[in-house]
Amino acid sequence: MRGDEDTNPRSEFLVDVISGLTQTQKSLPCRWLYDERGSELFEQITDLPEYYPTRTEISIFNSKLPEMVKAVGPEAQVVEFGAGAGTKTRLLISALETPKSYVAIDISADFLRLSMASLAADYPHVDVVPIVADFMDFQSLASTVLPSGNRLAFFPGSTIGNLLDTEIIQFLEAVRTMVGEGGQFLIGFDLVKSVSILVPAYDDARGVTAAFNLNLLKRINRELGADFDLSAFKHQALWNADDGRIEMHLLSQKDQSVTVGHKTFTFRTGETIHTENSRKFTIDGFKAIARTAGWSLDTLWTDDNNYFAVGLMR
Repeated sequence: MRGDEDTNPRSEFLVDVISGLTQTQKSLPCRWLYDERGSELFEQITDLPEYYPTRTEISIFNSKLPEMVKAVGPEAQVVEFGAGAGTKTRLLISALETPKSYVAIDISADFLRLSMASLAADYPHVDVVPIVADFMDFQSLASTVLPSGNRLAFFPGSTIGNLLDTEIIQFLEAVRTMVGEGGQFLIGFDLVKSVSILVPAYDDARGVTAAFNLNLLKRINRELGADFDLSAFKHQALWNADDGRIEMHLLSQKDQSVTVGHKTFTFRTGETIHTENSRKFTIDGFKAIARTAGWSLDTLWTDDNNYFAVGLMR
C-alpha cells in the first residue's frame, strides 16, 4: 500500500473559519466536520434507525451489484472520493471482476490510513493507494494521475448533495477530466421525499448528529485555540424547500462573543452557523446537472420506495 504525505491543514482551517464567521450568514465548510472523531460519529449516524440513506443504498448494492459490475466491466481502476470506512467499497471490490487498483481520496488522514490498511490486507491482489486530500480542490482533482485502463470513479453515500449546484458541476467536470474518455462514474444520490422522513434523518433522537455537528466547534477550540462554549450552541436541522435541501446549523442559545485567533465574533440569540447542506434530487434534475458537466446517466437503480438512487454515468 502506498500513500501521500499529508500536510498540516491548520492555516487553511483557520482561514476558512475566520472567513465563514465573517459572513452575514455565518457558515463553516462541511469538510471540517470530518476529523477523526467526526468521522467516527458519522459512521455511528449511518447505523441510526432514522438515517435511511446508508442502509437504503446498501440494499440497492446488495440487490443490483451483478448488474452494476457487468456494466462496469473487468479490470477496473477504481477511485473513490471521501472514502470513509469503506463499507460500500468492500461490496464493490468483492463483486468486481479482477479489479486492478483502488485509489481512496479523503481529508481525514488518520481515519483513511486505518481504513485503507485494513482494506489492503483483505484485498492483496488490489493496489490500494490512500491519498490525503480534499476532493473539493477541483483543480488538483482534475490533475490527479490515475492508472490507465478501465477507470471507474466511485462516489456513494449522496455526498454529492453536500455541494452547491455550481460546485456539483465543477466537481463532475473535474472527475470527467480525471477519468478521461471512456471513464465511468458510479454515484449515489438521495431523492426528494417527505419532510417527516428527511428531518429526523438529520436530527436523531439519540443526539448523535447533534454531537457530530457540535464536534466542529470542539475541533476549532482544540486546533485553533478558540473559546466556543459548546453548551451555548444547539444543533438544528431544517428543510429548505426552495433549494431542495436539508440544512444543518448550530444555533446560538444566547447573546455571546467568541474569539478565534485574533478575531472576536459576536452572536445574537437565535443566530446560526450554517455547517452543511444535504441536497435531495429528482432523477430528471440530476440527469440535467450531469449533462451540463459532460456526463450521460445511462443506467439507474433505485430501491422499492424510491428513496435513493445509484447511477452509472459515462
